[in-house]
Amino acid sequence: MDKIVVIGGSGSGKSYFSRSLAEATGLPLYHLDNVFWNPDKTHVSREVFDRRLDVILGYKRYIIDGEYGRTLERRIAAADTVFYFDIPLRERLAGAAARVGIIHPDLPWTETELDPEFEKWIRDYDTDQRPVTLSLLEKYKEKDIIIFKSRKEADEYILFLTKKV
Repeated sequence: MDKIVVIGGSGSGKSYFSRSLAEATGLPLYHLDNVFWNPDKTHVSREVFDRRLDVILGYKRYIIDGEYGRTLERRIAAADTVFYFDIPLRERLAGAAARVGIIHPDLPWTETELDPEFEKWIRDYDTDQRPVTLSLLEKYKEKDIIIFKSRKEADEYILFLTKKV
């Protein structure tokens, strides 16, 4: 486990898991939200994002947290391990709502409300992005792929890993 991607719908618990995984493994962690977004809620250009991602993918060891569908295949192809959060919609919505008003290291600002566009993005994931992600996981099935169906499963994995290390 040297090159890890953590993917899944927004609000699924990817970033929390990624921080715990980085702590347990000592691997450097890169949140794609911090690569893409500026603190003023604008984002960098596609070219800047791709250059930043290329630098990260060039490292020997990393954890990359984030779905970002346009670059998903590149990241999966480069990874040796994929963690996929296949969490139900109601839990993802609750996860996103729970972040409101809380400072998170994986986002360059603090949410003051659950943005309606963001909520729509979360609701549309199952029809828009999930089939693409599942197809890529099938395409790259030689990778070490771990699928979590709940946050509890992810927490148990971290517990197992920390006892094993």
